[in-house]
Amino acid sequence: MENTMEIDPTMYTPYPDTQEGFRNDQNTDSEDAFVPAIELSSQMPLPRDTFREIQVKVHIRKPERDSWIYLGRGLVTQEMNGHSSRVVIRAMSTGKVMISFGEASDLQAEKRGNFIVIGCVEGSHVVSWSLNALNNSDTLRLLASIELACYKCNRAPAEPRLQNKVRRRIERVIKDDRRRRHRRRKEQEAMVDAFAKQTLTNEAANAEQGVPVA
Repeated sequence: MENTMEIDPTMYTPYPDTQEGFRNDQNTDSEDAFVPAIELSSQMPLPRDTFREIQVKVHIRKPERDSWIYLGRGLVTQEMNGHSSRVVIRAMSTGKVMISFGEASDLQAEKRGNFIVIGCVEGSHVVSWSLNALNNSDTLRLLASIELACYKCNRAPAEPRLQNKVRRRIERVIKDDRRRRHRRRKEQEAMVDAFAKQTLTNEAANAEQGVPVA
């Protein structure tokens, strides 16, 4: 009599219902955890850096003038309009707009200490603005904001040659205006020196002749 042992095949077969259920539970959990994250990321707006207002002292130098005129204290803000922006300076006392710089502005901005000197080209004339910030950090932020706002993003990628041509024209007009101011200053200094020498000569001649000085 042979000892035979019948083996139940069901003891060694996997449980498909249980494994499939476990896989489905895993897939369901992962999908439930992943899908809302996508929905939230698509619904939530991306954070945008807010522009901190900058206090400045505002001076202006009008065309064909050599001296600066103080306009008062101003508050610099940045206004966004789609992909473009503009820098607006308002008077702190009244809130009125002193000047604004944007993509349509033809200008050149330079940093000089804690000052930002902006030369705005209007035809063949140049109107200069001087913005004096409180510290070097605000000065750098102000310069970056003006350059970003005035960068002609719509024109530069499509027409780089035109962009370079416009930039060279702005630089040339500002350079010519600077030369004229330097020439006028030298002429004024020469006139003052000539007047001073003439006065000294007249006083010496009067002293020799015994004429009392008034």
